[in-house]
Amino acid sequence: MKFSRLAGSVIGGWLLLSVVTGCGSSDSKTESTAETTMSSAKPAATKPADSAPKKTILFYGNSLTAGYGVEPNQAFPALIGKKIDSLELGYSIVNAGLSGETTAGGKSRIGWVLRKPVDVFVLELGGNDGLRGLPLSATRQNLQAIIDTVRAKSPQAQIVLAGMQIPPNMGTTYANEFCELYKQLAAKNKLVLIPFLLEGVGGVQKLNQPDGIHPTVAGHRIVANTVWQVLQPIL
Repeated sequence: MKFSRLAGSVIGGWLLLSVVTGCGSSDSKTESTAETTMSSAKPAATKPADSAPKKTILFYGNSLTAGYGVEPNQAFPALIGKKIDSLELGYSIVNAGLSGETTAGGKSRIGWVLRKPVDVFVLELGGNDGLRGLPLSATRQNLQAIIDTVRAKSPQAQIVLAGMQIPPNMGTTYANEFCELYKQLAAKNKLVLIPFLLEGVGGVQKLNQPDGIHPTVAGHRIVANTVWQVLQPIL
C-alpha cells in the first residue's frame, strides 16, 4: 500500500429508538340508562408512550475520526449517523476524535470521555504511534488499557477495533508487526475487528487530501461504508 508524505502530516493532525367491556337489559329504562352510562364512559384517549432513549455509539480516535480537513458532517462517523437515522435504529453518534492523538493520549483521556456509559465503542487509534516508530509494546499496552477502561465503565458495551496499517518507513518487520497487533488484540479481547479502516482509500491519491493520508469527502464515504459493513450487524 502506497502512502505519500505520511509521517509529518499525520502527526500534525491525525481522529453515538403504547396501550391499548358492555351490558344490556330488556327494560327500556334500563337500556336508556345503560346507553347513557356507556356513552359517558368512553375510555380516555391514551397518550403515546415516550420514545425510548437512544443508545450511544462513541467513536474514539485521532484525526481520521475527527474528520481532519473536511466538514464535521462529512467525516465518516457523521455519515454512519445518517445511515442509522435513515433506518431509525435508535442510536446517537458521539465523535470523540482528536487530531494528533496517540494511544498514550487516548489512554490518558478515556476516563473523562466515558463519564457516561456507552453501548458501542469504536476504537481507532495507533496510526500516529506507528508513524512515529513508537515501541509496539507501548502501543499494545495503551490500547489494552483503553479496552479495559471501557469494559470497566460500560460492561455491556460492544467494542469495535479499527485496524490500521502503516508504510514500511520503519522497516518491513515493524510494519507487519504493527498490522498484526490489531488482530491479536481483537482475538484476545473478543472484539469486533475492522481489518483495515482505510481499505480502498489508503494510498489512492484522488481519495486523499494533499498530505496523502487524510481522506477527502469521497474517501470518507468509502471509509463509512467499510465501517458500516462491520457495525450494522451488531446494532
